[in-house]
Amino acid sequence: MAKEKTAYVCTQCGYDSPKWAGRCPSCGEWNTMQEIRISSTASRSRAASSALPATGRGEAATPVRLSEVEAREEQRYDLHDAEFNRVLGGGLVPGSLILLGGEPGIGKSTLLLQTLLALTERRVLYVSGEESERQIKLRADRLASGRGIQLQSGEGPFLLCETRLEEVFTQVKNVQPDLLVIDSVQTMSIEGVESSPGTITQVRECAAALLKYAKESGVPVILVGHITKEGSLAGPKILEHIVDAVLQFEGDRHYFYRILRCIKNRFGSTSELGIYEMRSEGLRPVANPSELLMNQSDEELSGVAIAAAVEGIRPFLIEPQALVSTAAYGTPQRSATGFDLRRLNMLLAVLEKRVGFKLPQKDVFLNIAGGIRVTDPAIDLSVIAAILSSNVDTPIGRDVCMAGEVGLSGELRPVTRIEQRIGEAQKLGFKRMIIPKANYKGLAGQNFSIEVIPVSRVEQALRELFG
Repeated sequence: MAKEKTAYVCTQCGYDSPKWAGRCPSCGEWNTMQEIRISSTASRSRAASSALPATGRGEAATPVRLSEVEAREEQRYDLHDAEFNRVLGGGLVPGSLILLGGEPGIGKSTLLLQTLLALTERRVLYVSGEESERQIKLRADRLASGRGIQLQSGEGPFLLCETRLEEVFTQVKNVQPDLLVIDSVQTMSIEGVESSPGTITQVRECAAALLKYAKESGVPVILVGHITKEGSLAGPKILEHIVDAVLQFEGDRHYFYRILRCIKNRFGSTSELGIYEMRSEGLRPVANPSELLMNQSDEELSGVAIAAAVEGIRPFLIEPQALVSTAAYGTPQRSATGFDLRRLNMLLAVLEKRVGFKLPQKDVFLNIAGGIRVTDPAIDLSVIAAILSSNVDTPIGRDVCMAGEVGLSGELRPVTRIEQRIGEAQKLGFKRMIIPKANYKGLAGQNFSIEVIPVSRVEQALRELFG
């Protein structure tokens, strides 16, 4: 029997030390060293390696020259979900390890299960450490009936309710799947590691074993990960380093919309996102988010502006809403939902210093309609326009939208993908669009059915809106 030892592991970067330290020597974070019990290093290595199934690649790797490596385009798996495929960069790459994280109850398992039900041409093994087979079956029947899918005998993914990784790999050897899904990695454990499931050591060893299996067998593996109360993925930071892609499934439970955002992707862009609508029959991919994120009422209301935003290469129109009222107490309130509060304070300072509208004794509330969070700086102009519209109680025309980043000097800075923004506004029937003057120079010779108004400063844009 191996003698038990204790070590201290950093929860942020995975650095281990034989003694406790207030500050991690590797990443510099404070109070992140957590005590764990371990066996000898040899026994842990044997435990992780013995859990792996035989893949037929017992030979040691040898170095080769880069010029001799054969480069070919990987044939990706089509997941039959346009939003999921877009976020992954065109589909699922064979041999990749994907980590999907999100808050409890946000819909991670629902998203994966409805994707697996549509993936009828592949052999899929769905491993659940949190639910029983009956629970999964009830959800699958609801998702299948909502999409008109009739599962016949001998069809559908294989289900396995197990938390021991050794037993999982035994069944993997028997089933020989084309895709392996683990829900979730925090519930998995390896017998040779003497710690509870979900601890740093268990998560690290299980993830390393699954990574080795994915790379040696060429079978893609999708891991579901829990997140902490701070919003970061639970477990050591090394978990995010070893996977090929990290996807974040986010949204507000009080709204119907969910966003699948890519944080890391070795096989595609990290700026893509997919939008879903939560329904009783599951998650529905949203092909045109602009129509859902804007108020369809023709009534003109003050404090509302339309902005042309871009996430990744996808343009869509959103509706910033502002409310400015007299402060009921001594200190005025500043509140923002779906928008950076610090950037809102900066825009209010620009509005006061450069434009001359003072709001020292006014409460300012800002909300991005639809419950989504937008980080595109091109919506700065629409935020200022909505605030001023609410302050003077004058509505902005429903046929005008805008895009422009506001600088500290009150100038409008150019934004990216201006052609796609104009095209989206034109497609939805807008008559006018205000853009930075620097972007207008690159549109010479292009004909748009929408009137494009170039401006160089914030006050010029407000003059076009309010006269």
